[in-house]
Amino acid sequence: MKAIFFLVLLLLLFSCNKSQESKSKAIISLDSISVCLNNQNLKLSEKEIDYFYSVCDKNVNSQINRLNISNISVKYFNFNNLDKFKISSRKLSNLSLASNDSLNLAKSYRFLAGYYKDVNVYDSSFYYYLKSEKIYKKADDLEDYAIVLLYKSVVQYYISDFLGSDITAKSSYQILKGKKNYEKTYSVLTQLGLVSTELKEYGNAINYHKKALEIVRENKLNYSYNQQSVCFNNIGYLYLKQGEYDKAIENFKLGLEDLTLKNIDPDLYSLLIDNLGYSKLKINNLDNVPQLFQNALKIRDSLKDSNAIIRSNIHLSEYYDAIKDTTFSIRYSKKALQLAKDSKSPFDIVLSLKQAAAVDKKNASAYTSDYIRISDSLQDVERKNKDRFARIQLETDELIKENVFLTEKNKRIIYSMFALGTIVLVTVYSRTQFLKNKYLLLEQSQQRANEDIYRLVISEQDNIEQGKNLEKKRIAKELHDGVLGRLFGLRLNLDMLNSRDDDNVSKDRKSFLNELQLIEQDIREISHELSREKIALINNFLSLTNVLFENQVKIGKAKLKTEIDSTINWDLLSNSTRINLYRILQEALQNVNKYAKAKNISISFKKDINGNLILSIFDNGIGFNVEEKSKGIGLTNIFSRIDESNGTIKINSERKKGTSILIVIPLESKTIKS
Repeated sequence: MKAIFFLVLLLLLFSCNKSQESKSKAIISLDSISVCLNNQNLKLSEKEIDYFYSVCDKNVNSQINRLNISNISVKYFNFNNLDKFKISSRKLSNLSLASNDSLNLAKSYRFLAGYYKDVNVYDSSFYYYLKSEKIYKKADDLEDYAIVLLYKSVVQYYISDFLGSDITAKSSYQILKGKKNYEKTYSVLTQLGLVSTELKEYGNAINYHKKALEIVRENKLNYSYNQQSVCFNNIGYLYLKQGEYDKAIENFKLGLEDLTLKNIDPDLYSLLIDNLGYSKLKINNLDNVPQLFQNALKIRDSLKDSNAIIRSNIHLSEYYDAIKDTTFSIRYSKKALQLAKDSKSPFDIVLSLKQAAAVDKKNASAYTSDYIRISDSLQDVERKNKDRFARIQLETDELIKENVFLTEKNKRIIYSMFALGTIVLVTVYSRTQFLKNKYLLLEQSQQRANEDIYRLVISEQDNIEQGKNLEKKRIAKELHDGVLGRLFGLRLNLDMLNSRDDDNVSKDRKSFLNELQLIEQDIREISHELSREKIALINNFLSLTNVLFENQVKIGKAKLKTEIDSTINWDLLSNSTRINLYRILQEALQNVNKYAKAKNISISFKKDINGNLILSIFDNGIGFNVEEKSKGIGLTNIFSRIDESNGTIKINSERKKGTSILIVIPLESKTIKS
């Protein structure tokens, strides 16, 4: 039947009367293609779609031709042929620009954004979604505008801009919740749930996922995309993150009640059984856990899903660690790490290094060092991605304003003024950029040097810690086998003196007293060794902080005054808290250098009467609006580090009156004493 239909189509394309004009032939051909593309019952092959595109590519730039190319692009996407999808989308974009067809232009930008999202080029994807969004908004096409916002939110989520993703998704939901597009409403609620989970707003996350499940059930959306099982998996994963493992297990089992899932969506099925096994592992219910992990791994191997395979190996490593099988635990952790390195996925490498450090005690120090280094690099990449997306948004908004301005003025005059202005701007910009880049390069070089020094110190601290443990064992052995043994023998000999009354008693007593003096000297030497070791550990952090202060004096314009209380017991701070204090100081000094225009900076470390560490940072610069800046990346990172250290922070700032930061961190316990 399909072959007959296609034969009829060819007759329509080529059997026109030779006396007709070529334009008539083109119209007939495009109409015939349109009929085929819009026939839902006709299953076209990719070769037939290729033929249709070749006809449209050579045809006139008409509304029907652009519509056909749009439909052809969708067909290529359904065939998962991304290269042809990109080519046809670019063709649609060029034709739409030439004909001022704004709606098809918006659609072409949306297609191109989808292509770049699927090939993981997120900055280009964000750029085209932004362009499509602006056109739909201007045309008051709210439904398509909301859908583009949803996809843009997904891209922001992928680069870990969770706050931006949350704002974009909420804008989409405000439009869709009043419409009857239930499938897209379900999608945006699911996206909001995922974003809220990453923002640790678990109450909001569970509400969004339950609303999504309600829409699926009320509107019977549970078909080819298995939306109901997806909802149960999302809810279960949320409970898993909160440590409510029984509720997590209940939802994963509900997701697995669809018996067709294993065959129609093996990826989702493997995710559900892997999550189920991991939840059972967390409550030490090991019944069937290894089988669940192995079955998930088998399916993921067949799908060649490298990220999922890595996580399966990590979970198997955790299982064998739980049953004290160190050999298999280390084996699976190493396999996960090797696969992560082969896939060149930094996020998977970080997860694998963390697991390897937990189970392979012999090489834990090396794994931990790599974990810290790569984690810091990932934070830098995330920050750069967020900054780049912000620039794209700003540049796009400015471009739209400029286009509106150009249409309202005489083009010839504007072009002349624009050319003259461009020369001036380029000259000024080039000069300014040269000086700015020179300063930034110096600053970045200094910061990299500081980070290298810090990583070396952390590595050295790990080595010292290992040496400390070995030394403790040696001293314990010396005390047990040497000092205690000698004391025991000496006590027995002294007991024997009580039963003797010969002439040698006095001589033996003097010998035993000399032996006691030797033992006393040995104990004193051991005590001195321990004291020297403690002082060395504390001085590492202080020396690093002093290096940071010295560098500030060299590169900063403000006068720096520092004060460190000598009574602070730095040994009570964990390594992670010292890292956070160092990073906070680094961020604060960097902000002062960039924005504050301060003449004086004052930094002090003190201990209050309750045993808390007080870090005070003050500058007499221009100040800033704390409420406006509180969502900035720098301050967000500072707040996050304070939370990790169980501390509190208070920031006061007024315009032209400077800025003060007061940080309180507990020294002797996990909570601040008042």
